[in-house]
Amino acid sequence: MRYLPAATFTLDAALIAGAVLLAVVGRKSFGIFPSPADVSERLGTFGPLMVLGWIGTLALSGAYSDSVFGAGTDEYKRVFNGSMVAAALVGVGCFFADYPLSRGFYFLAFAIGIPGLLLGRALVRSALHQARRRGSLLHRVLIAGSPAHVDEIAAVLRRERWLGYRVVGALTPAHYLEEETRSGIPVLGNSDDITSVVLESGADVVFIAGGALGSATQMRRLAWDLEHERVQVVVAPSVTDVSGERVRVRPVGGLPLMHIDPPRATDASRWGKRLFDVVGSAGLILAFSPIFIVAALQIKLHDRGPVLFRQTRVGQDGREFACLKFRTMVVDAEERLRELHATQGYEAGLFKMKDDPRITKPGRWLRRLSIDELPQLFNVLIADMSLVGPRPPLPLEVARYEGDTVRRLRVRPGMTGLWQVSGRSDLSWSEAVRLDLYYVDNWSMMQDLSILAKTFGAVFGSRGAY
Repeated sequence: MRYLPAATFTLDAALIAGAVLLAVVGRKSFGIFPSPADVSERLGTFGPLMVLGWIGTLALSGAYSDSVFGAGTDEYKRVFNGSMVAAALVGVGCFFADYPLSRGFYFLAFAIGIPGLLLGRALVRSALHQARRRGSLLHRVLIAGSPAHVDEIAAVLRRERWLGYRVVGALTPAHYLEEETRSGIPVLGNSDDITSVVLESGADVVFIAGGALGSATQMRRLAWDLEHERVQVVVAPSVTDVSGERVRVRPVGGLPLMHIDPPRATDASRWGKRLFDVVGSAGLILAFSPIFIVAALQIKLHDRGPVLFRQTRVGQDGREFACLKFRTMVVDAEERLRELHATQGYEAGLFKMKDDPRITKPGRWLRRLSIDELPQLFNVLIADMSLVGPRPPLPLEVARYEGDTVRRLRVRPGMTGLWQVSGRSDLSWSEAVRLDLYYVDNWSMMQDLSILAKTFGAVFGSRGAY
């Protein structure tokens, strides 16, 4: 991890240099903003100065700080803002210096460079996440706090492996005498000895959870003790499944107060999302019309049965509707379901199994590519569903809902959602519910667009689809 800023710096410098060269070539080739100024004659002097100045503004904006890599949008914001500052400085500097800079070169350099830098950061982040999932480039983490808080945070870190945190031990209050927490994390000491245990264990990150410290003075002294060590201190409040957009930290009199905005379920039902659904579903119906025809012919010619399968699902606020799908199973699939429930030990939730004997030959490829779900675009068009949202549950599932699970019905169900792009059928029932509740409480249009983009990868990769 210590080499990541240097590697990213080198990549950014190469991308900026490439953008400058492409701007010179493009300005000559396309004649954008033609002017008598010949950039290539001055490129030997102006080019390196522009590259160094651009890199300098990125560095001053904090684009190479260790804390921005790997997660969140802060990295992209700093790259974009630093690049915009560089563009402003170049423009203003050339104006005051009366330097004859070609407008076409100026436009192309930043029009190519800024998207290139953002794409480069995205590729670096993707490679970093893949390496962490394979067990490389991990942080050694100690969690200090009460056993319950330790297990709660450890569960999140284990679930989100792309974050790169490997929990090596726990520090619990002195009265806790067990050698492990309930989830199996070894207890290496008590909360009063955080500094010594961190240094002995070689950890580079320590999470401070609830019950770890008795006062703000202890927290301040811990920061003093570790200020010359390469150890990151992270305060982990008892707040999970809340998106960063809903959290604001406001220091008041030296006391950092965390403000959490209300859940956004109501926002997910407003006209903006509905307009997006109508326009998107209508466009996709037109785009996929050839696939509709091919799929319908395959199903009809296979066994002469009905093309569509209508199943009752529960939508927003508990309203039932007929969910449309291309039929992928034999005609008497519902009659065979009870027998499969008995053989598979089904108890609750959505029933799915690999190598389901009821699936037809055309149904297998329709399911593998999720083409069987395309008719749900008509459900979206008539407001039964949304393009993005929680998975539409069966009435039997809803009848068994307990506690907070009913919040899934606060918004329209979706053709795709966090459940779809996070493993699909490979997820447990409880994990699928957790993802749906996260979506309901933390809705945003940007999250919808991100889910739609990831859906293509999940579908074409056929991950968890059966």
